[in-house]
Amino acid sequence: MNDSFIYSQPGSRYSISGGNLRISQLNKEEDAGIYQCLASNSFGTILSREASLHIAYLEEFKTQRRSPVSVREGQGVVLLCGPPAHMGELTYSWIFNEYPSFVKQDTRRFVSQKTGNLYIAKVEPSDVGNYTCVVTNTVTQSRVQGPPTSLVLRNDGIMGEYEPKIEVQFPEVLAVAKGLTVKLECFALGNPVPAITWRRPDGVPFPRKVDVGKSSGVLEIPYFQQEDAGQYECTAENSRGKNTVKGRLSFYASPHLVEKPQDVQKAIDESLLWECKASAKPKPSYRWLKNGEPLESFEDRIQVVNGALSISSLTLSDTGMYQCIAENRHGRVFANAELRLLKTQVSVLDNGSLRISNITKQDAGLYTCVARNQFGVASSAGTLVVKEPTIITSKATQLDVTVGESVVVPCQVSRDPSLDVKFTWFFNEQLINFGSHGGYFEKVGGASAGDIMIRNIQLRHAGRYTCAVQTKVDSASIATDVVVRGPPDPPLDIKVDEVTETTSFVSWSPGPDNHSPVFAYNIQIRSPFSLGWQAAKTVPESLGGQQLSARVVELSPWVEYEFRVLATNSVGTGEPSKPSQKIRTKDTLPRTTPARVSGGGGSRSELVITWEPVPEELQCGPGFGYVVAFRPLGGQSWMQAAVTSPDASRYIFKNESIPPFSPFHVKVGVYNNKGEGLFGPVTTIYSAEEEPSRAPSRVRAKSLSASEVEVSWKPLPWSTSRTRIMGYELRYWRTKDRPDTASVMRTVGNRTSAVIRGLDPSSTYHIKLKAYNSAGVGPDSVVVNVTTKRPPPSQSPDKVTWNTTDSKLILKWDHVKSLENESEVMGYKVMYKQSRQSRPSVVETNSTSLELSLPVDEDYIIQIKPVSEGGEGSSSKQITIPRIAGLILALMAFITIILQYAELLVDVFRLSCQCSFW
Repeated sequence: MNDSFIYSQPGSRYSISGGNLRISQLNKEEDAGIYQCLASNSFGTILSREASLHIAYLEEFKTQRRSPVSVREGQGVVLLCGPPAHMGELTYSWIFNEYPSFVKQDTRRFVSQKTGNLYIAKVEPSDVGNYTCVVTNTVTQSRVQGPPTSLVLRNDGIMGEYEPKIEVQFPEVLAVAKGLTVKLECFALGNPVPAITWRRPDGVPFPRKVDVGKSSGVLEIPYFQQEDAGQYECTAENSRGKNTVKGRLSFYASPHLVEKPQDVQKAIDESLLWECKASAKPKPSYRWLKNGEPLESFEDRIQVVNGALSISSLTLSDTGMYQCIAENRHGRVFANAELRLLKTQVSVLDNGSLRISNITKQDAGLYTCVARNQFGVASSAGTLVVKEPTIITSKATQLDVTVGESVVVPCQVSRDPSLDVKFTWFFNEQLINFGSHGGYFEKVGGASAGDIMIRNIQLRHAGRYTCAVQTKVDSASIATDVVVRGPPDPPLDIKVDEVTETTSFVSWSPGPDNHSPVFAYNIQIRSPFSLGWQAAKTVPESLGGQQLSARVVELSPWVEYEFRVLATNSVGTGEPSKPSQKIRTKDTLPRTTPARVSGGGGSRSELVITWEPVPEELQCGPGFGYVVAFRPLGGQSWMQAAVTSPDASRYIFKNESIPPFSPFHVKVGVYNNKGEGLFGPVTTIYSAEEEPSRAPSRVRAKSLSASEVEVSWKPLPWSTSRTRIMGYELRYWRTKDRPDTASVMRTVGNRTSAVIRGLDPSSTYHIKLKAYNSAGVGPDSVVVNVTTKRPPPSQSPDKVTWNTTDSKLILKWDHVKSLENESEVMGYKVMYKQSRQSRPSVVETNSTSLELSLPVDEDYIIQIKPVSEGGEGSSSKQITIPRIAGLILALMAFITIILQYAELLVDVFRLSCQCSFW
């Protein structure tokens, strides 16, 4: 409402009852705003504090389709939520593919409850799919789903490792109210997945109440106190490096009254002293109002010292409503009190009734009414009992709290001890049913107090709380207004102009501050090439609460940008503004040259040149392309070729006169419609080489087992002036197979042997090999033949027995007999390990028994397998030897000690007898 008064009229949506304003059929456009109550009666006037009305709502997402997000495996990605228009606190979650499969947060995935965005530190193939942002309004409990975003993998390779990039970070300075729960978010993209750690740079350890989420992306500090203030640091680290962000938490407390003035009744010429004290950080200042106007100390009898008001020699003109105001820069509180000046009058009414005004204890007693006329006299007596009045000592006030805090709404009474009292609470004129309402409301008062506590207060709990007190002789009530403070609303009217190649001028209008002044603004930018919204660099660098414009710098030329602004107050950072209209920076000469210029290989008489394309956001304008320049090593003049596709990553120059494997100087430059940019550094690249011209010699093959063959050869020269050897290609096939079905195995480097595995036992194989390089393969060597050995025994050792002696373990088993088509047994492998070990120890033996020196106070697992020239045979079943054997040995040792001790006692006894005899 804009500077207008509201009156209760028939048919109106507004009704006023007992000072309470009720608005039916709320309209978020018409009813949201600032309200004040003006209360007047014959005793004075009070103007209430301002009350902000915010109407919670959550609209549907407007965008029905979103473009797929394409990334490389190993790259980090941010999926934007972009919540719709709303009012009230939101929570966010993401659906993966279809409901109810929600994204689980871990060290690799994080959902920010500040922005709603989903952050994946390192994309894996399993992440491919559709993602849907789910937004819930905690006030209305309504929920909407955004359009799905498809995440797909690019097919141009895997992203290499890179150092962490912190995408989610907390403010540099954050003022926190006493008792508030603070949540700091921090998350980074990186490959490998970064580890997130938190600490205080001053070395102060975190108290036990501090909680770090499962992904370490959220640091939660409940019940914020003075000692929690200071600097906090989040570090994201992986094997490629680390990055750190810091922020400072400052402590503040808005005024809270600890001593309030009470309503008083005084006689004329008496004195008055009202104390008014409040706790706050920083310390509060005090001032007094009378009937809504500042109280001026024009007379010596009226004094205000440190919040205390004293008035001497009271007169009737002092009657009225008084207000004490305690305030600091974070807020103010009001305490109201009434001063009445009393005049006693006892009067007999026309009907004979006795009227006593301003009754006191002294008026109690027996009263007799006597009536006379000409016919006689009659009388009637009655006793007047004066009870102490029921007075609510808590003053009507306004409580300012922040979402998530707990607050006590007081209702203290002074009453006659002989009377029972009943407390009833109403919230916005609706009866509070304790035990319902989600457990937010709880009675905490005693016999003379009806205080209630609101735990974990939410925005929907803002309003008027009325405490009604009743005895059998009187009643009283008090109303307390509770204001729930929150972060600022989004800034409005984002405008962008004065656009150059790398800068733009951004301005905005402030939104409602939700009862806490804005002390900082931040500008964010987004382009088609950024991972979501990024913090913009501005001039000036820091934007205070009065700053409503700034120049954004260090933008990329010829890139389309959106801008948005966020406001921060002492409660926190609010929701971002709506994005501005998209603008494109002006074009200019390209400044970035291609990276990783290399090449080589290709077919005969070719020079292959490759590079990493310049990203679109660095092309600085339309008509982008590449200029490839090259010349033979030692040459003077450069040959040039234009490559017009901005996505091109190679150029092939073919000329029959190019000698094989000859060096060239190469450099790659860039251009666009504005002209040519710079060339990159010169690098040396070799032209295509020739295929190997000779075959390897002295090819030999020998069988190692039933499934392995070793092939050796004499290598060719590793490098010549016309070719290089990259390795050797082996082809092998069985006698019964055709050569064109041969299996292929390649070696890398200048090796002279290789082992072929996975062959069939007792089979003859044909093997040939040839050298290869980037140009192709050379001629075949001669074919050699080799026959694999017979298979190892299929039978496992049987009848395995064990025994223990002292600290030795003795094993025995039956000899394994090989079948006719199997290799003969040459010996055995005994594998043993303690039950808690992962890798066993191995002992080889040629016999069917083995003695092991082992500690006997451990459990052991043992397996035995035969060994033959065809390889290792089948293993025996696992044998578990329990530690009881050790217990038996220990018991035997104990018995031996006892026997030895007994013999010693016998010897002592005999010696004693001999001494007695002599």
